[in-house]
Amino acid sequence: MVDTKTQYLQIKDEVDAAIHAVLDSAAYINGKAVQDFAAALAVYMGVKHVIPCANGTDALQIAMMAIGLEPGDEVITPSFTYIATTEVVALLRLKPVFVEVDPITFCMDPVLLEKAITPKTKAIVPVHLYGQAAPMEEILNIAKKHNFYVIEDNAQAIGCSYTFSDGTVKKTGTMGHIGATSFYPSKNLGAFGDGGALFTNDDALAHTLKTIANHGQEKRYYHDIVGCNSRLDSIQAAILNIKLKHLDRYNQARANVATFYNQAFENCAVITTPNTASYSTHVFHQYTILFDGDRDGLIAHLAAKGIPSMIYYPVPGHKQKMFASFSLPDTLLPTTDDLTNRVISLPIHTEMDTEQLTYITEAVLNFINK
Repeated sequence: MVDTKTQYLQIKDEVDAAIHAVLDSAAYINGKAVQDFAAALAVYMGVKHVIPCANGTDALQIAMMAIGLEPGDEVITPSFTYIATTEVVALLRLKPVFVEVDPITFCMDPVLLEKAITPKTKAIVPVHLYGQAAPMEEILNIAKKHNFYVIEDNAQAIGCSYTFSDGTVKKTGTMGHIGATSFYPSKNLGAFGDGGALFTNDDALAHTLKTIANHGQEKRYYHDIVGCNSRLDSIQAAILNIKLKHLDRYNQARANVATFYNQAFENCAVITTPNTASYSTHVFHQYTILFDGDRDGLIAHLAAKGIPSMIYYPVPGHKQKMFASFSLPDTLLPTTDDLTNRVISLPIHTEMDTEQLTYITEAVLNFINK
């Protein structure tokens, strides 16, 4: 699905030099490379504060800890997303409230979001799924109206831009109170191991986030609040700082792959290609189609030809056993359930060439037309 090795070979000299610089410095934890990357990423994102951490799941957990949620408080989020988004809700003894997504963009439906609000609602966690933005203007207006916190799950959409109705443009992850992202190797901006970061324009929140991520301490051995140990190591930061310089090019390469796929499938009645919302760019972390045919058969056909494919996500959050104790069995999300039965993601990465894309698209169409 992702060719991280070939991508590395294209920037090998830069990356190797950055790694050796960290080795020479012997500052493996919170060294200069971490500070340099955080500063560069803040400039790229157009945000005041970037707080690196160990992974994207930690980023979400630290964000929820920072806004002072208490056990039993409700957090509204989509069910159609990776489990990490809601796993941390359960971990902190909060209550997940799952809402429906738009059938075209696969992101949170703001109309149904507002209907899910109760007196216990304290926060909203929109997910910028597959590489494009959730409808943030509507979500932010709802949050402001009810005085809720907004934590953006930006693990799949770094580099994506959102345009507000007044023409203002902001990066996903910088519009809510806090943004959280992941640098897992397969991400658009991926490390060579785990990594994550938090974004905020709020000085007080930035201070709290940094403190929580560092064992709840500002001064060594003086722990003022309950925190955790979550940090991005210097080698990963050095790698990411090199790859950040190439991120826009990487995202454009993904968009070019998506265009090839779209054109190949435009006359295929059983395939619905991804739709890019008018307010958002799309960085195509995944290329996900809706397939109205024998999906299992297509997956097997592609596998037989050496072509990987994936279902993101076969079991939505509201049907996961881990939430059985949260009184969710009556949650009805027909759009989400429909999507889990129809989505399929095809390979997409920065190093794909026309020969590969032709091979994949012809395999898909041959299965459909057989």
